[in-house]
Amino acid sequence: MKTDIHPKGYRKVIFKDTSANVSFLIGSTVKTEGTDKWTDGNEYPVKEMSISSASHPFYTGQEKVMDTAGRVEKFKAKMSKVVSRKAK
Repeated sequence: MKTDIHPKGYRKVIFKDTSANVSFLIGSTVKTEGTDKWTDGNEYPVKEMSISSASHPFYTGQEKVMDTAGRVEKFKAKMSKVVSRKAK
């Protein structure tokens, strides 16, 4: 394998999908804050995420409502303001 082709900080990282409770071990340069044991017994840095190919409806074929950021509530609040302005 060629030397010096990867960027600084490249290492194996566990990506943990919190909505599907699935983990992936992938090479990455992402910043992490914790560590966890992998199935091989070694400890690796962990990056938690709310969606991955294990939980995304496109890949799973199942329709799910995933609203972790409160987007629906923000939209409803905007729409209620617009409707109340039009009513006046």
